[in-house]
Amino acid sequence: MEPLRDALGRPLRNLRLSVTDRCNLRCNYCMPEPDYVWLPRSELLTFEELARVVGVFGSLGVDRVRLTGGEPLLRSGLPELVRSLARQPFLVDLALTTNGVLLKDMAEPLRQAGLGRVTVSLDTLSPERFRALTRRDEHARVLAGIDAARAAGFSGLKLDTVVIRGRNDDELLSLLAYARTQGAELRFIEYMDVGGATHWTREDVVSRAEMLARITAAHGPVEALVEDSNPSPLPLRGRAPAERFRLQDGTTFGIIASTTAPFCKTCDRSRVTADGTWFLCLYARSGLNLRQALRGGASDEALADLIRLTWQRRADRGAEQRLALQHRTALADVAELREDPRLEMHTRGG
Repeated sequence: MEPLRDALGRPLRNLRLSVTDRCNLRCNYCMPEPDYVWLPRSELLTFEELARVVGVFGSLGVDRVRLTGGEPLLRSGLPELVRSLARQPFLVDLALTTNGVLLKDMAEPLRQAGLGRVTVSLDTLSPERFRALTRRDEHARVLAGIDAARAAGFSGLKLDTVVIRGRNDDELLSLLAYARTQGAELRFIEYMDVGGATHWTREDVVSRAEMLARITAAHGPVEALVEDSNPSPLPLRGRAPAERFRLQDGTTFGIIASTTAPFCKTCDRSRVTADGTWFLCLYARSGLNLRQALRGGASDEALADLIRLTWQRRADRGAEQRLALQHRTALADVAELREDPRLEMHTRGG
């Protein structure tokens, strides 16, 4: 299928589908405040509605779906949704991002339901530091979840680390070593000033250049990998968010440098919140209410027309525009987030 393209020529390929805005951690870079406004449960899309949304997006060229949250494993009966989506013939990749707390018991059911890949967030190897970062004492359960994902047979396991100066930036090498023992690929993520990151400052960001310099000092020259070097059997379409590198011993890792080296010009991703709001950019201030159309009796063709017209007008370059700001602070303050919880990172998904 010829991909649907936006105003800047970027294809509609990747869909991030949030299944809940709830989370069982309170990570400092995402949910640092003491309390939150949650989406009304009556407005959350049912599994049938979520599957229908994916089907319509698939008719327009989307062939990769990632389930997100909040924490997606908090959504009761999630394997049922995975099983429904896995039957969609147009999907070449069905993945999930999780904090890993509930993964020990869920890995095997999700694998059996047809989930293809799992990414687990792991920001530290220290239980004490984990407690400080997340305000929860769940580090051991996260590590057990990673073990369970391996045991369930998930290939291409990835670990995500948000790097924050003074918090965990001294663990780059130890996290790389841990990922190697797990047969996983680690992806370092620059600290982003998205909704929810109300304590973000430029000084807290450890850039891609600095990460590479530290890793090179310890391991020697680092080789940048091009897309043709990607071992994934999946067809390569669009630009992956992580730039990939290889150490001299063969260890591969990635860096997502959205803060200091944004990749807006090749971004083919959009996000649907658990209540059916479609955001065309992670930095977007507003989105399109698909739930209203779904529950208002719109046909699949009408939904497809709505999505098509919206994507064709898309000209978002949020990360590039943020980079150009002379005085850059957090995207939204607490008052704004409480007024519109859809601005929150845990609501729109990563």
